[in-house]
Amino acid sequence: MYAFATAPPGGPAGPTPGTRARGDLQQVHDQSMDLVAAGLESQRRLLEVLTEITPYDAARDELHRAVRTLTGATWEIARSDPGRLGRVAVFLPSNNVFYSYVLFGLVPALYADEVAIRPSMRTRDTALALHETMLARRPWLRDRIRLADASQRDFVKVCADADAVVFTGQYDNGRNVLERVGPDPLFLIMGSGPNPMVVGPAADPAEAVRALLISRLYNSGQDCLCTDLVFVHRSRLDALLGLLRDHLDGLPVGDRKRPGTVVAPLVYEDAVQGAAEFLTAYREHVVYGGEVRAEEGHVDPSIVVLPHAAGFAPPELFAPIFCLCPYDDVAEIREWAETPAELDRGMYATVFGEPALTGELLGSAVIRRDQTTFDAEDGNQPFGGYGPQASSVHLGGELVARPLLLSAEAGRARRRAEGAR
Repeated sequence: MYAFATAPPGGPAGPTPGTRARGDLQQVHDQSMDLVAAGLESQRRLLEVLTEITPYDAARDELHRAVRTLTGATWEIARSDPGRLGRVAVFLPSNNVFYSYVLFGLVPALYADEVAIRPSMRTRDTALALHETMLARRPWLRDRIRLADASQRDFVKVCADADAVVFTGQYDNGRNVLERVGPDPLFLIMGSGPNPMVVGPAADPAEAVRALLISRLYNSGQDCLCTDLVFVHRSRLDALLGLLRDHLDGLPVGDRKRPGTVVAPLVYEDAVQGAAEFLTAYREHVVYGGEVRAEEGHVDPSIVVLPHAAGFAPPELFAPIFCLCPYDDVAEIREWAETPAELDRGMYATVFGEPALTGELLGSAVIRRDQTTFDAEDGNQPFGGYGPQASSVHLGGELVARPLLLSAEAGRARRRAEGAR
């Protein structure tokens, strides 16, 4: 761990003007490929660390996504042209820790002098162990990436001296940090959204169930991309429910270190408590599962069928709970998506077999057709939707909600600064 000074290395804050030189991109390529090699050399140890908090199959997928992101880093940086940053400060999320470490740590270290990372207190030890594993393979990272053993208050001072800040977590907490940091750094807030799925009258129920299992059960449901609400056309509800029950009956549950386990004990006590409170509040609508053993961190895979979506703001459950809502007309879905609460947190919407749902957006959520949010996720491309609580960038007192990629936002800020001169 590292105690930060309040002045960043490498001179004054702000991206270096000018286009990245070809020699710089060769260095980016060499270093990113070196990090790919380090990740592959360390994969057994990385999986050992990750499976302390993540089921084995999800941890393996996380490692693959991290390697893919590093492999695409040269293309990303050439396309975004972020310039050279002095310091990037990052609030690391508590889930997808290694992938997030790559996304917000290793890749920015290719175009920044220093990346300061404050791990989530929930998974601090995991983040530190992953970082130490990479340092053991590539000691040159020690001068680029520092993990901060700091309170949020102390880390805010580090952020104030940064060129760019990435905050992952609750939007209100991000706004609070932003107010204390001030308007100067480029500030990205990456939150979460309900990521609804629509199963329309033309959907294949078997294909929809397969996608739903992937979307809801990744990391036992502990991911911000998981689907928190499923709109099912009434003509498909019975078929989908029957298939979903059959799959859940045979679901591998148990030890997260065992390959093949889909649902393991949840990592966070508040997630278990939140799941228990939700299942209690909607007890009359539970049609499958519903048991919670808090002392074991266990939440049964459960299905809740709501009579309608009006007034329902799905919480981020972080648990293997399926919330289904029948609909007759897509106008019901649009009405739900265009409420102020959902417009604020629109991220993604996945659509299967609903030709009447046209356009690229559902409210402020980006529509993905015939694919899950996890199919669409690409660490070298902008992430999120157009809800400010899901993904928004703040610079000079202005807020813009849009899908975010740090290198692209740094490049945009650099070109804006050059144009103002």
